Amino acid sequence: MATNKNEQPLSAEQRLSALYQLQTLLSEIDRIRTIRGELPLEVKDLEDNIEGLKTRIDNYKKDIDALKKKSAEENNKIADAKAQIEKYKKQLDIVRNNKEYDILSKEIEFQTLEVQLGEKHLNENARIVDAKKSEIKATEELLADSQHILKEKQSELEEIVSETKADEEELRTRAKDLEENFDDERLLTAFKRIRKNARNGLGIVTIERDACGGCFNRIPPQKQTEIRMHKKIIVCEYCGRILIDPQLAGSEE
Repeated sequence: MATNKNEQPLSAEQRLSALYQLQTLLSEIDRIRTIRGELPLEVKDLEDNIEGLKTRIDNYKKDIDALKKKSAEENNKIADAKAQIEKYKKQLDIVRNNKEYDILSKEIEFQTLEVQLGEKHLNENARIVDAKKSEIKATEELLADSQHILKEKQSELEEIVSETKADEEELRTRAKDLEENFDDERLLTAFKRIRKNARNGLGIVTIERDACGGCFNRIPPQKQTEIRMHKKIIVCEYCGRILIDPQLAGSEE
């Protein structure tokens, strides 16, 4: 629970001023995180892409190995078929009748077709292997480029983290001190909830040209007068943000 170290209740003016200071610190932290937040996403995308490219290369290599194995089997089949052809040709010289001759001739024809089919498969496999090798080469070039970019992005991220870490820690310490000195837990919780739901992370905003600095809806003159009196906490009836006049916020309207 937030506590007031001074043990004296803060006035509405002090609470508004403290909330605006807190908002300023938290907005700066948000800015640092935004700058840093985009790079980790880029690094993660690059890392995922690189892993994908490596997997693609591995799959191409596995495909090539499988095709080489099939080609070896085809070569064995072709060798067997040629051996059969030679055997049948020798048997043709000693046939005793036309029936045997026709049977041997058909076997030779069949084995010859097997050789032709096997050679066709070998040519197809060789063509596919060449295509896979070309894909591997192209993918390896893309991988090298991606790894180079990743190295640059990682270096850039490390530099930014190194430069902003101390600043962010200091801002968080100052924000924590403000919260610990804030004596209205309900108001602080409401402020955090508004900030969380707001697209730009602003829970308290100044009046700008007679309008809310968050949603830009016009604020009635009577309410503007009440805001400038700093007597109570007033929120925008349209967006729910806490309103503070520029003078108290330390800025000019």
